[in-house]
Amino acid sequence: MILIKNAHVYAPEPLGKQDVLLAGGKIVAVHDSITLTGVEHTVLDREGYTLMPGLIDNHVHITGGGGEAGYASRVPEIMLSEFIGAGITTVVGLLGTDGHTRTMRDLLAKTKALRAEGMSAYALSGSYQVPVHTFTSSIEDDMLFIDEIIGVGEIALSDHRGSSPTPDELKKIFSAVHVAGLVSNKGGVMNVHIGSGKDGLAPLRTLLDSTDLPASKLIPTHINRTPSVLEDGIAFAKTHGVPLDLTAYSHQNDNLSAHQAFKQMLDDGVNEDRILMSSDGQGSLPVFDAEGRFVTMGIGRVSALFDNVRRAVIERKIPLEKALKPVTQNVSTLYHLSDKGRIEQGKDADILIIDANLDIHDVFMRGMPMMEAKTRRAKGTFE
Repeated sequence: MILIKNAHVYAPEPLGKQDVLLAGGKIVAVHDSITLTGVEHTVLDREGYTLMPGLIDNHVHITGGGGEAGYASRVPEIMLSEFIGAGITTVVGLLGTDGHTRTMRDLLAKTKALRAEGMSAYALSGSYQVPVHTFTSSIEDDMLFIDEIIGVGEIALSDHRGSSPTPDELKKIFSAVHVAGLVSNKGGVMNVHIGSGKDGLAPLRTLLDSTDLPASKLIPTHINRTPSVLEDGIAFAKTHGVPLDLTAYSHQNDNLSAHQAFKQMLDDGVNEDRILMSSDGQGSLPVFDAEGRFVTMGIGRVSALFDNVRRAVIERKIPLEKALKPVTQNVSTLYHLSDKGRIEQGKDADILIIDANLDIHDVFMRGMPMMEAKTRRAKGTFE
């Protein structure tokens, strides 16, 4: 049992100074004053600190991305300590360009490994390619019989690395993941990679206009890739009600940074409950010339996620309770992760505590201290 006292709590809405009691991997109580007697417990006084839900990163290439420049360009898999240092307590893993040398077996094994090391981890079936690469014989069976699999992604559109799925193919994938989500009581979302190609978001408009399936289950990502994609995404969200996922690239120029794009979305009237932010961590960041030839390669970093939350607060003057929603409550709601994303009695004890400079101070995963007073107390098996 761990009793955290005197922290300013954001649930993500501000609750003021509160005590928070953790036990059995859960938040047992949130109250303005908690005192325990007759039971062994640890007390952490966090006067002057801010306590919030641990971040949920809904788009990470946990087995490594890459491959666009040959076999040597395959990005290594991510390690637990990188999540801890980034304040990320829950991750959704997926495959990207390379759905061939990176397989669903690899993805599911890594998801289970992160769980064994203390983290909450989930996975999506598929990769850029259509037909969707699944673990079993179908999307439905993947979601119904494999606990960790909660949706499909990332299906690539408007990108020369994708497989140019037809409208009928997209509709069948979307229908399958939606129905599987209903039957399995999971999120049933379809994560769609949006490239910088000429079609933009047009295939998704066609998809929603030709089906009665809920727009909330369709999540286009990398929406801040280019100015035109961002503008198109904002219009799409306002007319169709789709969620939008911003990518928190550390290298992105200021006008397309996730924190700036987030501010633009809010100013333009996008529903703040339908905005997500993810890191694309461990994904490759290739640069191609006008002929589609590879030029150079970078790697997405999960640390960029909290960095963009911080910059949203400091540079864009977005209130902390709003800045947290795309990486906590909104993700848990849209992905149907009901035990995540809030500081509330009965929720999982996934907690992030920051200091007055908005630097990460403590990280708890399901009630276990993974970082305490800026010192990591846990690491991956081979770290």
